[in-house]
Amino acid sequence: MTSEMIVNHRERAFALLKADADKILKLIKVQMDNLTMPQCPLYEEVLDTQMFGLSREIDFAVRLGLVLEEEGKSLLEQLERELSALHEASMKK
Repeated sequence: MTSEMIVNHRERAFALLKADADKILKLIKVQMDNLTMPQCPLYEEVLDTQMFGLSREIDFAVRLGLVLEEEGKSLLEQLERELSALHEASMKK
């Protein structure tokens, strides 16, 4: 495998993980806007399940050597910050 192919696989893996993180953010935003408040057990269940799934995806990609551990942690931390900001904004409504 050429180094160019390795870079392409890594970029693609990170892009897929980022897309999944974006889907989680959109899902939670829709849920907060239309369905339930952050104190609702359903909200917390969806959030916990989605975040756990993403963390497992990231762990798998790290173990395959497609994503650096720091990149994976950074992606999760960024999503957590965005979700926290969304939660705070909904509480001010």
